[in-house]
Parts: sequence; structure tokens; C-alpha cells
Amino acid sequence: MSVLNLTGELERLVAHIVGQVAELSHIDPGRLLLCVSTTRSGGIRGTYAKIHPLRFAGGAKSIERRRGRTVYVSTMPTVIRREVEMLYVIYFLVPRFLDLPLREKLITVFHELYHISPACDGDIRRFPGKNYAHGSSTKRYNAYMGTLVDAYLAGHDRPELLEFLAGSMDELRRRHCSLVARRFRIPRIRTDRR
Repeated sequence: MSVLNLTGELERLVAHIVGQVAELSHIDPGRLLLCVSTTRSGGIRGTYAKIHPLRFAGGAKSIERRRGRTVYVSTMPTVIRREVEMLYVIYFLVPRFLDLPLREKLITVFHELYHISPACDGDIRRFPGKNYAHGSSTKRYNAYMGTLVDAYLAGHDRPELLEFLAGSMDELRRRHCSLVARRFRIPRIRTDRR
């Protein structure tokens, strides 16, 4: 039995995805910090992953906001990994994420990656309208992710990259003596009064 590094497996998978899927080819995987967070409740209901952009709209590190006569400056935190500044932190929530069927796990990965701005500048992809994160319909957003996943799987040439996604969290624990992953505190925006 071996140790399974979930973060390392996710990093290899994401690098392959952005190298194979034209709609995600703008992403620099070296600017993503992939992490694992624990869910409080079991089952597959709830959030499976979440992305934290480290820039505001248009890639700005800071923005000014006015409340009445007071001006506040909000600044995104700086996250460095191996001397490179990260632009996004993506969390996969376990065991919930790992208990999904394989295709749903991949849809979750694609869902988070598709949130990355086409400029890959630390901001999220913004759709027109008030629901700028998913567009007019989250259901349609996820259906599109399913289409991208199906095309990715149809031309998939590296089945070993998907092995860690086969089965549930309990099955992974039975196959490996230990599971390890990167944990990272959620980055907090600093707000100062000007």
C-alpha cells in the first residue's frame, strides 16, 4: 500500500486538462494553489469545491469603495508558492467531492477551472447580468461543463491520471495506507479606511 498525495494528483490532472481542453487553455496551472478542505457533514449534498480569486475585476490587486464620506481600500492577500505569486486558490471539499461518481468529479474540476478569467489575471470569468459568476443559469453552466468533460474523456490518453478519482473516499482509504493533501487557510481580503 502506498501514500496518496491528493494535491499532487489534482495538480497533474489540472495540468493535463488545461493542455487538452481548448476552452481552458488560457489557464496557467502554475498560478493555481490547489488545496483540500474537510466537509463537516457526510453525503454528497452540498458544495464540492470552491475557488478564491486573488484579484478584483480586471486583475486589480486593490479597489476603493465609498460609503458616505468614507473611502475604504480593499486589498487582496498575496499568496506565494515556490517563489511564484498565486492568482487563484481552489479548494476541493472531502470526503464529499471524492464520494461523487467519476464524471461528476470531473464536472466539479471543470466547473472551478471555467470560473478562471479568460485573461487568467486573478479575476473570475464574468458573465453579463446580475449572476455574473454562472451566467443566466447555473444548470446550463454545469451542462456545458458536462459537454466539456465528455469531449475530454472521449479523447483521453492518460488513464493513470484518473485512477485517484475512481471510487469513494472509503475506497481510496482501503487502497492506500495514507492520504495526504495541502491545506491552506482561506485568504482574507484586507480593508483599510483611507
